[in-house]
Amino acid sequence: MARQRLREARRWARAGAVLRDLQERCAAPVERLRQVADAMVAEMRAGLASNDSEGDSGSSVLLKMLVTYVDSLPSGDEKGLFYALDLGGTNFRVLRIQFGGKEQRIVKQESKTFIASEGEGFYLPEGMQRQLGFTFSFPVKQNSVASGTLIKWTKGFAIDEMVGKDVVAELNKAIKRQGVDMEVTVLVNDTVGTLAAGRYVDNDTVAAVILGTGTNAAYIEHMDSIPKWCGPPPESGNMVINMEWGNFRSTHLPLTEFDVALDAESLNPDEQIYEKLISGMYMGEIVRRVLLKMAQDASLFSDNVPLELEVPYILRTYHVLMMHQDTSPDLRTVGNKLKEVFRIEDTCFKTRKLVVDVCEVVASRAARLAAAGIHGILKKLGRDVASPDKQKTVIAVDGGVYKHYTFFAQCMESTLRDLLGEGVASSLVIKLAEDGSGTGAALLSASYSQRLQAVDD
Repeated sequence: MARQRLREARRWARAGAVLRDLQERCAAPVERLRQVADAMVAEMRAGLASNDSEGDSGSSVLLKMLVTYVDSLPSGDEKGLFYALDLGGTNFRVLRIQFGGKEQRIVKQESKTFIASEGEGFYLPEGMQRQLGFTFSFPVKQNSVASGTLIKWTKGFAIDEMVGKDVVAELNKAIKRQGVDMEVTVLVNDTVGTLAAGRYVDNDTVAAVILGTGTNAAYIEHMDSIPKWCGPPPESGNMVINMEWGNFRSTHLPLTEFDVALDAESLNPDEQIYEKLISGMYMGEIVRRVLLKMAQDASLFSDNVPLELEVPYILRTYHVLMMHQDTSPDLRTVGNKLKEVFRIEDTCFKTRKLVVDVCEVVASRAARLAAAGIHGILKKLGRDVASPDKQKTVIAVDGGVYKHYTFFAQCMESTLRDLLGEGVASSLVIKLAEDGSGTGAALLSASYSQRLQAVDD
């Protein structure tokens, strides 16, 4: 019996050592986060100055800072029936939206496949071609607001024959093959769509962040801060920049052996390091790798390592959030998920609590690093210091991680307050722009359609 107790004590000591090492290596104190934000700003400036960052997947510039050719955002005057196709890491959907101008705003909205018929609150003027805003959530080098070539795939996608092709031209060909009278009029990233949707609701929106399967950010930049821009500036004097911030990296990022191994075994090694630390596609996998080490080093679940625990990506981030946010006295949800995902039976409370602790470390690091990224954008815009007129700053956020992982959202927002100080933080609003990517694409299609009509008139 004494030998058994000693063996148990050693087992828990080894598991605890893995957790403590993880906590130390994932630590992201405020001073470190300020260094991450400063590094983000430096990379933003480099990307805005370098043409090498556009269209070259082998560029040494980390942040592509892609010019989107979106130089003005929705005003609220948009009217008419418009469509959106939203293709991202998780989404693949079609929307149609009837806009009613400032008074009625969004009159009606549907999300499904329905192009064959209008009616029931959707009205397309006779003789008018259907117009589609295309949300394409992958790095694209845009040549205009309605054309762009794919630079590379992210979020685990890998369709090599599409790289270097104009995604709008390819989609228009596919639409034509189906015999549908429709044309793609606007190409946007999901983050740009979210920014447009956020601006439609609140004119103080200056940036948008996606925190879902993948992660990215877009913001409104002054033209005089974009050295790589050639030609006359647009009338607005501004340009929406798609940062592609998932590819950010810095020596200040807190990396562990689990992150290094995950990256090396991924479809895109040595790329998208920031995304691999904070996005929904990877958080579950990081937790799995930590639990596997505990199983191997400390026989956490049994003397034998469960076979399912060795399967990459079997643990999803929604499993992590359900376990992490388990409020039952005996952590029953944790036990159920370990059984459901890994076929691990009869776990004790102490084991379940250890799993929750691992989830918290990984989620905390992700949320705090996301806050550092937003802080970097605010620094670049000069909105990290209090303004005399207490100007409000709104950041539109979308994505399943932010929307459903309550701990993540709260941790990110509290970290931002710590970074900014109460004086600045009191003027900052983080606003959920639910389904903003698709709605924003339809809005921009409507906005640019009205601009073209005004020019023609």
